[in-house]
Amino acid sequence: MLLDVCGNPDRARLPHSARALQPPRRVTMVDSPLPPRPQPPPPPQPQAEPSRTAHLPWLFAMLLALLAFLILPHMIERGMYAWTVGRERAEVDVARGQLPTPALTEISRQFTVVAKAIGPSVVHIDTVREVGRNELPLASYPQQAYGQGSGVIVDEAGYILTNNHVVAGAGQITVKLSGNETRPAEIVGLDDTTDLAVLKIPEGGLIAAEWGDSEALAEGSLVWAVGNPFGLDRSVTFGIISAKNRRGFNGTSPYQDFLQTDAAVNPGNSGGPLVDVAGKIVGINTAIVGRSYQGVSFSIPSSIAREVYNHLRESGKVVRGYLGVQLADLNDDLIELFDLDVTEGAVVAQVAPGTPAAQANFKDGDVIVEWDGHPVVDATELTLMVGQTEVGARVAVKIIRRGKPMTLDVTVGERPSNYTR
Repeated sequence: MLLDVCGNPDRARLPHSARALQPPRRVTMVDSPLPPRPQPPPPPQPQAEPSRTAHLPWLFAMLLALLAFLILPHMIERGMYAWTVGRERAEVDVARGQLPTPALTEISRQFTVVAKAIGPSVVHIDTVREVGRNELPLASYPQQAYGQGSGVIVDEAGYILTNNHVVAGAGQITVKLSGNETRPAEIVGLDDTTDLAVLKIPEGGLIAAEWGDSEALAEGSLVWAVGNPFGLDRSVTFGIISAKNRRGFNGTSPYQDFLQTDAAVNPGNSGGPLVDVAGKIVGINTAIVGRSYQGVSFSIPSSIAREVYNHLRESGKVVRGYLGVQLADLNDDLIELFDLDVTEGAVVAQVAPGTPAAQANFKDGDVIVEWDGHPVVDATELTLMVGQTEVGARVAVKIIRRGKPMTLDVTVGERPSNYTR
């Protein structure tokens, strides 16, 4: 009996050939199942195109930032400008409400009063003079030169004070008054030492200015300059006394002693008055630094101008005292050389023979420290003192000779016209 492989007697073992003809069995593994058949991958999905509006917010933001960058500073500037204008407008409104203040009104009124007080006394001077061949060698002749300047009426009889350099050498002088009336003028006297001159015009209808006291002025005192700069009649400028006793400039004489002011003075102002707060003459405008106004002007003080005017009116010339010495300023070297215990004075450099100084026994090297009771600061001041001393007066002079103080008495002589000391 045939048995199957499982021991089943009902199945007979088939021969190998028979088994080969059997259809193959399907074996199923119960405890190891087969993996599922892999599924094919899904077809690729087409990518969606980016939306055209996706970048609009960013573009809009960038545009806003750019506009802010460009416009915001302008808006801020306009805002600040508007604020500033508003503030300034408010300040202007407040200021206008406070003006004019009584103090400023009074100051302005006083300026006007000063100008009115001196204006009619100021004159315009025109000159004509013949020009020599040495001045214009290539010109045909005759030739004439025209000049102009200012002056001030100091006496209603027709006397006018001006600068010597305005009228010196003029063959024809015409004076124009405040009402534009012109009158011929003649020279009464000239003094080139102080650069002053006196003219005379026919009297009648004249208003004379009053003399003031230049010695009463101090640095900072208010002054007004009146004249005809560049032919502009009776122009008024204003300033202060910057300094006093300015002297010793190149081209000036030792008898010139200036007031320095910052009042505007220009060509044509020469000879016009410098007046104080009372409208009185305290100086005669004479010189400037440079060819036009640069903030520094010089005037002959009234203390000198009035004295020179009186001399010129009376005699046509100025008589000055004369000592007859050459002087030098006292300096450190001379102080050491002479073993002096003083720092101010004038040193006698040379004594001219036959002069008042020689007759009074002055010696070279003497140091003059006092003249007629007044201390001597330097050589220029001593020259002024001697020049202002009456001719023939006997004066006590204190000196130091070889370290010893002594006093000499001198009789003042008359200064020669060609002498400077």
